[in-house]
Amino acid sequence: MSDKSSAPKPSRDPGAITDYHAHIYYDPAQTRGKAERLRERVAAAFPQAKLGRWHDELVGPHPQSMFQIAFPVDMLAGFVPWLMLNRDGLTILLHPETGDDYTDHSAHAAWFGAVLPLRLDVFGKRK
Repeated sequence: MSDKSSAPKPSRDPGAITDYHAHIYYDPAQTRGKAERLRERVAAAFPQAKLGRWHDELVGPHPQSMFQIAFPVDMLAGFVPWLMLNRDGLTILLHPETGDDYTDHSAHAAWFGAVLPLRLDVFGKRK
């Protein structure tokens, strides 16, 4: 009897990625200043990036205060290395947008810094 869990999964088409989100986590009392400086630098260096609102209170699956940076697919190769080198110790969650929020925030996610426990239950039950 074969083990279906070890069978290779079909390849996913990267063309399904419409854009990317980088969630920048901070502590309002300790590291918001670092987050503000990073945000200003992103705005200056990458004007095509869309900077989201500050969320000092928890929102969605995020277990810590954060703001989001949304950016187009064609920015990935230039922006991500810059973010890796300039995050100033802040934790960042990077994920694609494919239309599957649960998987995008879990299996498709990449972390810079500590891996935080997301509250994935906000996306509903998985089949």
